[in-house]
Amino acid sequence: MRITCSRDLLLENLQAVLKTVSTKSTMPVLSGIRLEIKAGQKAELASTDMELSLRLTMEVKAEGEGALVAPGRLMTDVVRSLPAGEVTLEMDEKEQVLEVSCGTADFHLNCLPAADFPRLPEMPEDGSFEIDSAPLVSTINTVARAASRDETRPVLTGILVKFSKEKLKMVATDSYRLSVRETGAESTLKDKKEVIVPRASLEELARICGHADSEKISVGIMDGQIIFSAGSVILTSRLIEGQFPNYQQLLPDEFKHEIKMDRDELQEAVSRISLMAQKNAPLRMKFTPGELTIAAQTPQVGEAKEIMPVAFQGEEVEIGFNPEFLREGIDSVSEEQVALRIISPLRPGLIKGEGDDFLYLIMPVRLTG
Repeated sequence: MRITCSRDLLLENLQAVLKTVSTKSTMPVLSGIRLEIKAGQKAELASTDMELSLRLTMEVKAEGEGALVAPGRLMTDVVRSLPAGEVTLEMDEKEQVLEVSCGTADFHLNCLPAADFPRLPEMPEDGSFEIDSAPLVSTINTVARAASRDETRPVLTGILVKFSKEKLKMVATDSYRLSVRETGAESTLKDKKEVIVPRASLEELARICGHADSEKISVGIMDGQIIFSAGSVILTSRLIEGQFPNYQQLLPDEFKHEIKMDRDELQEAVSRISLMAQKNAPLRMKFTPGELTIAAQTPQVGEAKEIMPVAFQGEEVEIGFNPEFLREGIDSVSEEQVALRIISPLRPGLIKGEGDDFLYLIMPVRLTG
């Protein structure tokens, strides 16, 4: 049983599935990549860490059928080291050995039996649906950055995803900020579905779809898992169990001020002044009639400020924000104008674009001095 394909194609696909190879498990098979030679001149690569799995099919010159689990990182490094040209992979299931050859180079990799590899779920025939790829990917890229990286509260490391026939809504929060986006997305879904998907899984899906030439993505939800199929790639992720925070209660009913600014100008100014907001120092935004002063100061480092004209009226308001969270909120707005809504220095601020499809709530930092 053997396959022949270009070294560059093989390396590209190995690097893709290597992302879901386990690096912590005590099960050796999870550190491997399952290689299966299929009928019809196709080969499938698969990997899983039991949280996220990835399968992709590539066109090859194939002889016979069979499967082995090759050492994932070593196989990838071997193929990377080969010269450009055609690579031949010859499989000996009886001896559990994979021979990798290219030009004058020849490697024999000790493998594990394919039967030891976890059985990956298939797309369910009932209950699966298709959704437009572009809005799904753009919504992930907008919202995912607000999800928590702290594993002590698992539900906050996920993104609440609400599917409906004509709309898609995603919500993420790390308790310091909240990102909500609703967008039009045509789907074949009959009934509404709501799930919490790990942030890392959706970010990997967005990366895959960015390379896949597919306008539609198939989605299947079953047994605590969600399956996405885009082109020749199938990604499976576990779902997060638990109750997602009632984000509607976190949004203030009204704000005292709404200040509209040019998005790019504000982002550039915030980025510049943030250079002096080190060691957890806040970024200060002081609004006075007709002006916004953005300032930052870090002891033993220095200080900076920049003044921008803005349409602000009323009593002076000074509020502090985490500079990284503020930059990411502004960056998530796709329109030319960004609106900042504030109530007081101790109440959350809200960043939004010209429409109401995206909201970014950010907690203030208490200012001293």
